[in-house]
Amino acid sequence: MFDKAFFNSEQKEIIKRAIQEAELNTSGEIRVHLSKTCSESVLDCASYWFEKLKMHKTIQRNCILFFLASNDKKFAVIGDVGINRKVEHDFWDHIKDNMLLDFKNDRFTEGLVNGIQIVGKQLKQHYPNKKTKSNNLPDEISES
Repeated sequence: MFDKAFFNSEQKEIIKRAIQEAELNTSGEIRVHLSKTCSESVLDCASYWFEKLKMHKTIQRNCILFFLASNDKKFAVIGDVGINRKVEHDFWDHIKDNMLLDFKNDRFTEGLVNGIQIVGKQLKQHYPNKKTKSNNLPDEISES
């Protein structure tokens, strides 16, 4: 489905800009992590990277991670406890389903950007930030 090196520098920049746009006017944070493998459950892998990237250390616990494992063709979208309390119980599945439509048509950048835009709207709704936002976590894609 996707490869760790699938996103070229231009696509990575498009994704980074989507994250920056989605994070405007919200205290929430969004990260994307690409990994080659995920030998266990994709949610376990995503949770591992969520913690390793220190996404659980924000004050409002409102971070969201898009995790993609290229060799195993798996992906997950997970949020911290703060945002999980605010969204509908099937919110994460809804995002994954939308992204999967693009992924099945080899539109990986578009699918990821679409998912980022959806979570950005929820973050702005539930965690508006009226002050100038300080970016606590990097917007670049992390890789392992």
